[in-house]
Amino acid sequence: MKRFKQIMVSERGQGMAEYGLIIALIAVVCIAAVAFIGKGVNKNFEEVGEALGG
Repeated sequence: MKRFKQIMVSERGQGMAEYGLIIALIAVVCIAAVAFIGKGVNKNFEEVGEALGG
């Protein structure tokens, strides 16, 4: 019974779960930033292409 209580109180996996959530949040922010910035960059490439006669 004592060992069972130690397992239930253990916080070893909690830190890894928190790191996983942080990495997931960073990934979502990066994807959103690339999607937002990508539209502007695409527009610039189209303008350059048109200016070059493409």
